[in-house]
Amino acid sequence: MKKIHIGIFLSLALMLVLSSCGEQKSNSKLLLNEVLVINESNYQDDYGIHSAWIEIFNKSYGSADLAGCYLKCSSQPGDTASYFIPKGDILTVVKPRQHALFWADGEPRRGTFHTNFKLDAKNANWIGLYDSGKKLLDQVTVPAGTLQANQSYARVSDASEEWEVKGESNDKYVTPSTNNKTIDSNAKMEKFEEHDSVGIGMAISAMSVVFSGLLLLFIAFYVVGKLSVSLSKRNAMKAKGITDKQEAKEKQLGQAPGEVFAAIAMAMHEFQSDVHDVEDTVLTITRVKRSYSPWSSKIYTLRETPHKK
Repeated sequence: MKKIHIGIFLSLALMLVLSSCGEQKSNSKLLLNEVLVINESNYQDDYGIHSAWIEIFNKSYGSADLAGCYLKCSSQPGDTASYFIPKGDILTVVKPRQHALFWADGEPRRGTFHTNFKLDAKNANWIGLYDSGKKLLDQVTVPAGTLQANQSYARVSDASEEWEVKGESNDKYVTPSTNNKTIDSNAKMEKFEEHDSVGIGMAISAMSVVFSGLLLLFIAFYVVGKLSVSLSKRNAMKAKGITDKQEAKEKQLGQAPGEVFAAIAMAMHEFQSDVHDVEDTVLTITRVKRSYSPWSSKIYTLRETPHKK
């Protein structure tokens, strides 16, 4: 009995540990996504100055607010600079799957997105992102001597685990405030174009789909029409007390010309459109109120006859 209690206790403890680990991982919605240290001719800030920048990515499908968070940087042991992201700026709210760019120019007076520290071009740069409770959300270390001018250290794609150097080739270019991996082509379209360059296969496929849909509609209406006719005949035979189908066919029970159905449909349409009055012998006139406007008044369109002297 004691063994059973011990097993239950251990299983509950394991479940609590796993759930707490899962929650801790899911709370990190904001990630450091890309860092550029030496900016000579890359992206400019709102003052037209080339400065180092740090990109933050919101990997969740809900908005995340950076206000109250901390950006920390260290290039020397024991020397850590901390930048408090101020509150009250609506631009600190990062939309789902979008980016926020901070300029590491050491000029916090220039705005919310300008930090009070600079990145070191010669030494390694450790960058950490903390929430308002100074809990570490994400961190990255840019190795020393890895980046040249106008090159960035970025994740292979947004929120991926692997990092790489961007700016060395045309297929790996620096992407501030946008997706780290941009797809310039569609593999499926290219494959389809390779096998069907003229478009005959696409035309045949499209026409086949259309005609198949029309055929299915015809079959559906045909079956529904047959069922409705048989049900009306059966109800008519039941109302007249006739059980012989041949006799019902001779008397044309449940059958009516098209004019009858057209009249019924028109009556239902008029009833739903409120065309007729509720009363049978009273004529109802609905008064329509229109606001007066001199622009639509007819008196201003009339010309005055000249006076004769």
